[in-house]
Amino acid sequence: MTIERINPSQRWSDITIYNGIAHFVEVPECEETDIESQTKAVLAQAEASLAKAGSDKSRLLSVTIYITDFADVAGLNAVWDAWFEPGTAPSRACVKVELADPAWKLEMAFVAAV
Repeated sequence: MTIERINPSQRWSDITIYNGIAHFVEVPECEETDIESQTKAVLAQAEASLAKAGSDKSRLLSVTIYITDFADVAGLNAVWDAWFEPGTAPSRACVKVELADPAWKLEMAFVAAV
């Protein structure tokens, strides 16, 4: 089976697809500093990436959320819960970390069926 790489560069590919499964990561591409705005930005970016891969948010299998402050989990969850139709949320892990850009409050790694 072949591996499809969407927008590959020397350091990473925007999306990697293998055997009908897409993998990609999103970081907040916005100026906002609050968790709700950054979460909305990441999820909007994820929708665009899912479309590029031939999928949508109802086909998400798993999401790993990297967050810098557990005090922000309630704000993250409010946006997350509103984003999904009932019964379509994927499995998820939420891990506290230090991210590459100190302005980022979160980063998400997605796995989806295509």
